Amino acid sequence: MKHIILCSLILIIAMQVAAQEKKELFYADPTVYVDGGKYYLTGTGGHRGGPSGFSVLESKDLKNWYPPAGATDGVHMIMTKGDQAFGESGFWAPQILKVNHTYYLTYTADEQTVLTQSESVLGPYKQKDVSPIDGSEKNIDSFIFEDNGKYYLYHVRFNNGNYLWVAEFDLDKGQIKPQTLRQCLRQTEEWEATPNYESAPIMEGPTVFKLKDKYYLFYSANHFMNIDYAVGYAVADSPYGPWIKQKDSPIIHRSIVDENGSGHGDLFQGLDGQLYYVYHVHFSEDQVSPRRTRIVPLVKEWDADAGLYKFRVEEDKVIVPLVTRK
Repeated sequence: MKHIILCSLILIIAMQVAAQEKKELFYADPTVYVDGGKYYLTGTGGHRGGPSGFSVLESKDLKNWYPPAGATDGVHMIMTKGDQAFGESGFWAPQILKVNHTYYLTYTADEQTVLTQSESVLGPYKQKDVSPIDGSEKNIDSFIFEDNGKYYLYHVRFNNGNYLWVAEFDLDKGQIKPQTLRQCLRQTEEWEATPNYESAPIMEGPTVFKLKDKYYLFYSANHFMNIDYAVGYAVADSPYGPWIKQKDSPIIHRSIVDENGSGHGDLFQGLDGQLYYVYHVHFSEDQVSPRRTRIVPLVKEWDADAGLYKFRVEEDKVIVPLVTRK
């Protein structure tokens, strides 16, 4: 009898432990949005076996992440395929933006950039008219940046490779102004094209922000399957450039963070005022997917001689975010 009771207690404890089990996050192309004293994380994938689209987790400390209240089987979808939003496949690289009382979600589907909106950060994000931003040609990896009341769409266009472009963006219409379209960067640096995985030139995953009248463009280079997929940055005096690549790039690379394929993320300011960069890495040394999510503190240091900020990461403080299902 005692043996049965003991076994029952062990089983109960094991079930409790399992119920509180913490697991790594597997969002590729991740982004973190800060709103109302919480962090919200979404990205490519992240939920297995569920509907196509984008799910979200929330946190207050960047380390422990939870499905929002009311999530079904631990998954809360903020945008779902077929629910008044463009796209049949290839749902990639979401970004969240808030303007006044409206939240916007921009993402890639069918190799097209898309703009949706919601009254809540948790969605559901939908379109009144289901269509891509610019259906004239393939374009991916959208990032909307606001400056002096104007919006700019940074994104990737294809031309025997992936290149970063920018255009002024009409947020109300959800369209670019074609006459303003121009290319930001070309592949010029050795770190942007290493021989570990041969591919056409690839520059993608843009994030842009402004400090002291300078514009900083963070981007990833190399094919995502390359162990040398990495993050660098460039600086300009205008949202259109010309962009000057910084010689201390890459600032996130396997030689720095000690994990392969470290790139394609987003920069954000934490609740503590600290700058962070969220990104993905390869699953292991010999396997690319599912890609793991990482967050690293970012240090900015003023370079008086250059008249701009220099950036580096605190590689000994990389956060491995974990999801907890209560």
